[in-house]
Amino acid sequence: MPSFDYLANRLAQWSSQHRLRTLVPRQPQGVEFVDAAGRRLVNFGSNDYLGLATSGLPIASLPRESGSTASALVCGWTPLHHQLAETIAELESTESAVLFPSGYAACSGTVATLAEAGDLILSDALNHASLIDGCRLSRAECVVYPHRDHEFVASVLKQRRHEFTRVWIVTDGVFSMDGDVAPLVELCDVADPFDASLIVDEAHGTGVLGEMGSGLCEALGVKDRVAIRIGTLSKAIGCQGGFVVAPKVVTDYLVNRCRSLIFSTALAPSTVAASITAFESLNSEPERRHRVQSLAQHVREQLSISTSCAIENSVPIVPLIIGEDADAMAAAETLAEAGFFVPAIRPPTVPPGTARLRLSLSASHSDAMVESLLRAIKKSGILTVG
Repeated sequence: MPSFDYLANRLAQWSSQHRLRTLVPRQPQGVEFVDAAGRRLVNFGSNDYLGLATSGLPIASLPRESGSTASALVCGWTPLHHQLAETIAELESTESAVLFPSGYAACSGTVATLAEAGDLILSDALNHASLIDGCRLSRAECVVYPHRDHEFVASVLKQRRHEFTRVWIVTDGVFSMDGDVAPLVELCDVADPFDASLIVDEAHGTGVLGEMGSGLCEALGVKDRVAIRIGTLSKAIGCQGGFVVAPKVVTDYLVNRCRSLIFSTALAPSTVAASITAFESLNSEPERRHRVQSLAQHVREQLSISTSCAIENSVPIVPLIIGEDADAMAAAETLAEAGFFVPAIRPPTVPPGTARLRLSLSASHSDAMVESLLRAIKKSGILTVG
């Protein structure tokens, strides 16, 4: 039998650096959970921004099938799947939508499929791993540009556009670890004269930003300028899965060539039914969106966290930058002892020296929960660590 000592050595090294990850069973109880030590903690670590995952969606008719039985192209695409795709396309004001088994599959598969040999990808330095992996899987040349630096993008296009058949500018909308937003207006202005296409991952914007909850592109008024947008069903929508909205020619191409879609079992019908109900709630319960935006603004104000634009004040991801990995872990434990789960995020998820607590807000958090957390943060002196 081969030796796996090299893996054990790496795990030991990560442990000594306070970077070892382990799976911890936590029993959810609404917006709280009971951890492995039996502590009841208020959960400020989930991406359930609208509280839909924990509120119990009132699904009128839940399909009895536990699974879709096959990939979408074989026989896993049901009328419910079709209805969900049409619902999403209507919200996103686009011709069509196609569903994926996860947001990761949607991001990695879309970029890898559309960007070809002879193309150029310009990718933001802080893009999500799923977008990064899509860039790596494609046969296009990839240039990573400094975070949110649209002037760098313009410079590369001026110098090198003539070398490539197509250019793709790939970016998160809302960046998941920093809670800041991409300069989409400026990127569109850069892309247009060079016939470049934007691909925007709206994972943390869908359901949260925009008048109708469509996302950052809606909030910034560029939905008609960003042809390809990717989203997830697992965050504000409170379910599971991913989607791509685009002109029909693009989604048809993905159905025929995107490996992460073609070779994955389609979403379970029960998940699809719940997602349809969740999207309906974006219109029927806008107070959820307004609630979480208000909480985000309040927390930033109370912790004196500045942002670069007004939209960022409403993003329910609030990073508390600590610095060193050990200090971030200690800060997370301090809050856990006070009754709150706020996860410590360490390299390689974030750059070395920027370990942080990632505070995620939900419409389900009560005012009392938020105020108690703020008092615990201020009392602990966490923001002065490092």
